Amino acid sequence: MTRSVVLGCGSYLPQNVVTNDDLALRVDTSDEWIQQRTGIRERRIAAADETTSTLGIAAARRAMAAAGISAADIDLVLVATSTPDSTFPATAVIIQAELGIERGFAFDLQAVCSGFVYAVTTADALLQTGQATRALVIGAETFSRIIDWEDRTTCVLFADGAGAVVLEAQPAGDIKTGRGVIASRLRADGRHRSKLFVDGGPSTTGTVGHLRMEGREVFKHAVGMVTDVIEDVFAATGYTADDIDWFVPHQANRRIIDASARKLGIDPEKVVVTVDRHGNTSAASIPLALDVAVCDGRIKRGDLVLIEAMGGGFTWGASLIRW
Repeated sequence: MTRSVVLGCGSYLPQNVVTNDDLALRVDTSDEWIQQRTGIRERRIAAADETTSTLGIAAARRAMAAAGISAADIDLVLVATSTPDSTFPATAVIIQAELGIERGFAFDLQAVCSGFVYAVTTADALLQTGQATRALVIGAETFSRIIDWEDRTTCVLFADGAGAVVLEAQPAGDIKTGRGVIASRLRADGRHRSKLFVDGGPSTTGTVGHLRMEGREVFKHAVGMVTDVIEDVFAATGYTADDIDWFVPHQANRRIIDASARKLGIDPEKVVVTVDRHGNTSAASIPLALDVAVCDGRIKRGDLVLIEAMGGGFTWGASLIRW
């Protein structure tokens, strides 16, 4: 048996910081209102010359440096994004070329905010079956490009950024202490697609469109769906909330994060939270948070890390990883 082991991670955030007070100059809102309902204080917005691929390239280079590998060592590039550079080709092949990766294959995966969990699960399956040896898994978004900046219910939430991890197929080792992706569970239910969507697309309007969301409906479903899939991971592995060293959820809303941890019985001290600084960066939010916690010394080799997300579709999922 093999496991997909994390060799390194990296992230990149645009330099442009937009605070709640900055947004209050554009729409009818306030710092107090935003923080009370979301926990967000500020977010990063890509510059005019930055794209999803340029953010992803910067994060990927840092992840590769942390892993101590070169372009010649990578044979799979998988990019989770809902905001690709172009309809085609895939943003993954743009990143592949810019990094000088000439082996293997590359493709995009679209599961909105659940994209990184879906991508880790997909890369893990491909590594375990021998389709690749080392995978560069990236979550990258420029959600500012699909936001209606006159809609105060959404423009205060979403932001831009990228994060990446390098996974390598290695012998599984001890079932309890061996490093790598231990188990993942994915779900989707398209009956809820109208609750969080973009009102454009090549085949419908021929336009990019804007993000639309029924906030209360999303919140209502989020905690139940997330905890359900995590409980499935626990059941499959025999681990419990007490065994978790770090819980790294999708950074959508502080109230959802807190409610999920509370329902699962996860100690608040074990929860990694970056939504206050990053906002909701969709598929980039989990790898961004992972890199923050690795860089500040919280997540260490051998730690048991639980990641989870829910996004438009609805899609949702969770992965348990021995770091």
